Amino acid sequence: MRYMMLIYTKETDMTGLPASELASVAATHAALMEEARKRGVFVAADPLQPTSTATTVRRQGGKVLTLDGPFAETTEQLAGYYILDCADLDEAIGWASRMPTVCAGGEGSVEIRPLRHMTGAVAAPGQEGDQPGRG
Repeated sequence: MRYMMLIYTKETDMTGLPASELASVAATHAALMEEARKRGVFVAADPLQPTSTATTVRRQGGKVLTLDGPFAETTEQLAGYYILDCADLDEAIGWASRMPTVCAGGEGSVEIRPLRHMTGAVAAPGQEGDQPGRG
């Protein structure tokens, strides 16, 4: 079963972090991704640019509107994601518990959501539904 792990952190806590702490967080993510690759569960992972670069597209009254920034004010912002092909939720929780959620004291959260297979949708090469032998 493929799981998306959404990493939330406080953007304001990221500003002013020493370069050494940012490097440590990046190294932890790199090591975690490499281990996930070696174990055959890694699908994708990327950090996101700050919410100030976001654009939200929504429909209202039959018209398409574009807005700067995220659609809601929150105390934590979506900072990045992983997609891992785990045997079950317990394995996904194990991986998520090792992800640095950065900021002072490592506060933040990781939301785990199983990905649904979309019948009739065009899948990316190698992603035609759930992989045999996994979840």
